[in-house]
Amino acid sequence: MTLQWLVDGIVDGTLIALGAAGATLTYATLRFGNFAHGELVSAGGYLALILAALVGTALPLSLTTVEGLTATPALLLALVIGAALTGALAVAIDRLVFRTLRQRGSTIAMSMASFGVSMALRALIESTFSARPRYYSEELSIAWNWDGLHLAPDRALVAVLALQLLAVVHVWLKRSRLGREMRAVGENPLLAAVVGLDVTRVYRVTWILSGMLAGTAGVGLGLLSQVRPSMGADLLLPMFAAAILGGLGSLPGAVIGGWLIGCAEALAVDKLGAQWRSGVAFALLVLVLLLKPNGLFGRSGERL
Repeated sequence: MTLQWLVDGIVDGTLIALGAAGATLTYATLRFGNFAHGELVSAGGYLALILAALVGTALPLSLTTVEGLTATPALLLALVIGAALTGALAVAIDRLVFRTLRQRGSTIAMSMASFGVSMALRALIESTFSARPRYYSEELSIAWNWDGLHLAPDRALVAVLALQLLAVVHVWLKRSRLGREMRAVGENPLLAAVVGLDVTRVYRVTWILSGMLAGTAGVGLGLLSQVRPSMGADLLLPMFAAAILGGLGSLPGAVIGGWLIGCAEALAVDKLGAQWRSGVAFALLVLVLLLKPNGLFGRSGERL
């Protein structure tokens, strides 16, 4: 019995977890589900595509890469800049749309408005770049093989970078003062403001972090498959499923939820066919919610 599905599930699940972490940060601090998060993933993918071309032209970098790895140093630099720009885009969207609704205290209106933001962003991306898929590299990634198991270097790189980024964010949230302030604002923003916390700054940092995680997920997704306007929308449901499965507001839960969703989807494809990918994953989600409504790691009073 081959365990290829497990390898694929962990890699894909790590990418799902990266996006889910951004969504759960937004929920834990601002207390609403941002359905435009998928379009931030797409925006990050396209920003890196543009930046990689510009960096590669203006600053040619030597390709000291592993054999079979198509990710270039220019793309890795573009990933960093693109993720930062995606964070700035998230802040801009908040100032244009969500801030006014938040001041009115309407989280339901914020969630509904995020649908409109999602459609507007997707239309803007598609009108700018067309629906034609793009690729970061025209080279083929040659997979490593171990006793019937194969793993492309690009997939390994994406998984390692994603896990490192998630670990850094988790440690920062737990040990930094700003991380503690984010948890306090998430619990009670009015009380946090009364005791002197800068709630506006906390919201801004939350959007930056959420956007950067989404942008990084977009680059990873584009590297593993292709860059297209709908790629973030395709990842949106697995991201929210992972966040809910792990426990909304729990960053470690988002990672575990991402792995569970990724492995469930990969196993379904391996044993039943690609048409069962989403069905099996969401059946797992429903089962967990029936048995543990708060998710696997969601506990009252504990966020991030």
